[in-house]
Amino acid sequence: MVGYVETLTDPSYRGQILCLTYPLIGNYGVPSMSEEDEFGLPKYFESEQIQIKGLLIHNLAALASHWSCVKTLDQWLYEEKIPGLFGVDTRRLTKLLRINGVMKGAMSAEESSPLDSLVSHPSSVYQAERSRIYENIKNHSYGAQNFMHEVSTQMPRKYTNARSTTDNVKTVVLLDTGTKYSIIRNILRMGYNVVRLPWNSTYEEVMRYKPSGVVISNGPGDPKICGETVRTASELMKVSKPILGICLGFQILALAGGADTYKLKFGHRGQNKPCNDLRNNMTFITSQNHGYGVAPETLEKGEFKIWFSNTDDHTVEGIEHESKPIIAVQFHPEASPGPNDCIFIFRRFKDLIESSDGSYLSALDMNLVSRRRVDVTNSSTAETNTNTNSNTNQNNLTSELDDLCDKSSDLSKFEPIPSKKKLNNRRKHDTR
Repeated sequence: MVGYVETLTDPSYRGQILCLTYPLIGNYGVPSMSEEDEFGLPKYFESEQIQIKGLLIHNLAALASHWSCVKTLDQWLYEEKIPGLFGVDTRRLTKLLRINGVMKGAMSAEESSPLDSLVSHPSSVYQAERSRIYENIKNHSYGAQNFMHEVSTQMPRKYTNARSTTDNVKTVVLLDTGTKYSIIRNILRMGYNVVRLPWNSTYEEVMRYKPSGVVISNGPGDPKICGETVRTASELMKVSKPILGICLGFQILALAGGADTYKLKFGHRGQNKPCNDLRNNMTFITSQNHGYGVAPETLEKGEFKIWFSNTDDHTVEGIEHESKPIIAVQFHPEASPGPNDCIFIFRRFKDLIESSDGSYLSALDMNLVSRRRVDVTNSSTAETNTNTNSNTNQNNLTSELDDLCDKSSDLSKFEPIPSKKKLNNRRKHDTR
C-alpha cells in the first residue's frame, strides 16, 4: 500500500518488471523530487529516476490524496516513459512466480483483446507480435547484463555532513554499485563525510581520499559481473580497512574473501523477511531485494563466519570477518521502504571505524597511566594500605575498560552456528 515511490526508484530493480501484490496502488500519489532532507538529498526517493522496466498492478488509484502529493502515479510513469499495466491478476501471477521461481517476461498491450484477435484472425499481426516477443524472451539473459554503467555514478561525488561542528570530519568512501540515497543518508547521520565513487574504482583511487571506512552498496544483477569491484574489495581487505557490504556489496565481499555465489530460484523480495542473529538468537524483520545468495559451504575457504541466517530458508544473510573490521549483510539495514529494526548495523560499522583508528584506545591508555600515577603517589603516604588499594584500583580500572569497550564495539559472543545441513536444506530448490 505504501513504499512504491522508494521501491520504483531503487536501483536494485534495474532492468526488471515489478509486480506489486497489494491490490490498490497509487492512493497517495507521488511527492516532489525537489523536496530535500537536511543533507540535500531527495527526501522521498532512492535515486534520481524510476529504475524498473515496467510495473504491474491490480487496481490503480485514479485520484491521489496526500499533503505531499504533486502528481499521480500514472502521471509519473508517463513522464519517465515507463510502461505500466493495471487490471492484472497480480495474486495469480504471484502464485505462478512462487511455484516456478523468478522468470523472464514481457509486457504487451493491444487495442483489441487478444481473444478477439485470435478468433477473427488466427494468423493476425497479434500472433506474429506474440511470437516475436517469445523469441526475444528466449534469447534474453538478465544475469549476463552489466547494469553498473546505468546505475553507478560516473564521477566522484562528495556529500558533506552539515551537522558537524568541526573541520576534522572523517570520510567514508561509498563504492556505488547502485546505491540508494538512504545509505548515503545513514552514513552522514553517523557523522562522516561521504565520497561516492564509481563501481569500478581501483584500490589506489579509493585510498586517495584517505577513508576511515568503505561501504559497498546494493545494486542489480549478478555479483560476478562486478569483477573490478571484487578486486578492489580484496585489496581493501588485505590492509584491514573497515568495510560494510550491503546486499550486492555483501555478495561482492564474499567473492573477495574466496566464497562463491549462486542464483536463487525464488529470491528474497519484500519488507517483512525474518533473519536470525546467530550471536544471540534474536530475530529481526528486514527489508530485502536480491536474487543471488552466498554458498555457505564456500565461506570455509576464507575467514568469514556467518552472522545472520534467513529464518525461512536458512540462506546466509550476514557475514563478518574473524579478525578484521569487515561486516556485510544481505538485507537492507537502511530499509526505505521497510522496518528499521536493523539500523544498528550502521552503528556497529561506526564502532569498527572508531576502534580501528586506535584513538579511543590511546585515550583509555593515557587515562589508565594517569590514574596509576595517582595510585603510586597515594601509596607513598599510606604504605599500610598499598596492596589493598592497588588491587582495588586495578579491578576498577579493568572493569571500566571493559565497560567502555562494550559501548564502543560489538564484542558479543557467537552462539553455535546451525549445522551445515540446516543452512543448505534449500539449496536443492535453487538453480545455478
